[in-house]
Amino acid sequence: MPSLLSFPIGPPWIPNWTLRLSQLDRTLDFVADYPRHAEHRIRTALADTRVVAITGPRQSGKTTLARRFARNGRTYVTLDDRGTLDAARGDPVAFIRGLDRAVIDEVQRAPEILLAIKRRVDEDRRPGRYLLTGSANLATIATVHDSLAGRMETIPLLPLSRSELLRRKRTVFIESVFKGEIPQPAEILKGDALIRIAASGGYPEALTRRTEARRQDWYRAYIQSIIDRDVPEVASVMRPGMIPKLMQIAAQFAGQLVNLSEIGRSGAMDHKTADTYLQLLEQLFIVRRVQPWFRNELSRLIKTPKLHFVDSGLLCAMRGYTASRLKSDRTALGPILEGMMFSELLKAIACSGQQIAMYHYRDKSQLEVDFVLENGAGQVVGVEVKAAASVTRRDFAGLERLAAASGAHFVQGVILHDGDQILNFADHLRAAPLACLWA
Repeated sequence: MPSLLSFPIGPPWIPNWTLRLSQLDRTLDFVADYPRHAEHRIRTALADTRVVAITGPRQSGKTTLARRFARNGRTYVTLDDRGTLDAARGDPVAFIRGLDRAVIDEVQRAPEILLAIKRRVDEDRRPGRYLLTGSANLATIATVHDSLAGRMETIPLLPLSRSELLRRKRTVFIESVFKGEIPQPAEILKGDALIRIAASGGYPEALTRRTEARRQDWYRAYIQSIIDRDVPEVASVMRPGMIPKLMQIAAQFAGQLVNLSEIGRSGAMDHKTADTYLQLLEQLFIVRRVQPWFRNELSRLIKTPKLHFVDSGLLCAMRGYTASRLKSDRTALGPILEGMMFSELLKAIACSGQQIAMYHYRDKSQLEVDFVLENGAGQVVGVEVKAAASVTRRDFAGLERLAAASGAHFVQGVILHDGDQILNFADHLRAAPLACLWA
């Protein structure tokens, strides 16, 4: 086992950095006080919207961020407290009547209060009345959707992005690529340092663990906490004990086209049950299905979604991968690196302020592009991820096919890879370091 005088895998946001014991406290303070790109969006929304909700997976930092807003004269209550939860469930109207300009944490635990919030904000339409947080996708909970439609703005907060860990105010990748540009990389990051980061993920609490083994212990406890607390609150599941097994099965399919029949067979369930459980994991921000990109007139495209984990550290834990394993097995690294880039793209889109939809592309000739970004004007950017230090012209075959399918809407295609230079291969086709994504 490596000495505690040097982290074998952390802190992952500072590559090739040796963490000495005297520096440990400062590192933990850093994790507790990281900047969040969503904070500006939340402040803007509170200025003109009656109810604002921060949603994301458990332990992504929602409570820490919400407490920052409670410092400015807002009442803070958490439904993780048993007494507070009983009061909210027992008499929702009275509970909400006593709160104004309030932060209500973990609101999915008492959806009964949402009708009371609706009544209050309809009587008094001042913006910024309530800031809610939820560890489930509130938009998929019928009570929330019916109660607060048109009154609430939802802002996602996923685990820490690489840009946040580097203390960047924001990332400009999204706006740059739709201008036909590539931002300069935020750092030179490749090889073993890149693998360490991909294996670590972005959950703040996991990043405080001193060793990779302790981090994987945290992920196992995290999964159990989801089963014990979140699942009963958002869905009626006949066999909650199946969820860890399904997560392990889903991890094996990460980065692949969703095959519900095969997933079901692996878990001894039919395809409809497998779909129900996957929907639950999506609702809890564990996985996400990425829909295929296609033009209606194009019939030769595969119209099946792909499955991705929202956090690459959790994906590694589910697959039982360590950084050492990924260093020695580049075939294992590919899906993990693609998962990390998926997560980083989600976070970059969330803080971009633009309406960007993310898809994947695959045609019947098996040419594919990992991620297709499309903005509100219909402009298209293709992003391919390669776990390799070099790129050849042949690697652009999928992006060239996407360009042909997109026509005049195609802005550019980018291969993000384990290199250190931005290279032009043809008009609108470039290779760039992975770290450009969090520039």
